[in-house]
Amino acid sequence: MILHIFTVVEAFFLGADERYLEVEFSPHGQHLLLLLSGRKNAIKMCLPVDYTATIKDKTWHGVAKIPKSYFPPQVNLFNAYAIHGSGDSRQYEALFPVPTGHFPHPDFHRLEYFRYIENFKNLLPNINSLSNVWTQALENAGGELTCTEN
Repeated sequence: MILHIFTVVEAFFLGADERYLEVEFSPHGQHLLLLLSGRKNAIKMCLPVDYTATIKDKTWHGVAKIPKSYFPPQVNLFNAYAIHGSGDSRQYEALFPVPTGHFPHPDFHRLEYFRYIENFKNLLPNINSLSNVWTQALENAGGELTCTEN
């Protein structure tokens, strides 16, 4: 599933050892959650999540309940993006902008542009070790990553 070619919002939560959670949500209910260990190195994808989206007029609203076990230990850096429009009207927006360089759109996995989350420990305290979800993903790293519909 490739959501970034459609209207989507994406958020990245970076923890220790370059381990991070990437979440993608669309206005039509599609979603994709990935665990990454190292820049652009997905080790688990298509994690299930409780997500609903509604569209009213030209605005959409989504609510996701992301399990604590999906977050890597010691999350303290973050970035978020929105992609919308098509053709020449396509727009890429970032909470903390990433230079595009010679490319037509930013590379969202430029970890050096993530910024500190002031109160993240207040939102999700006590994530100091790998959850079972992370441990299993790391043990199976290098295997084939696919998404299947239930």
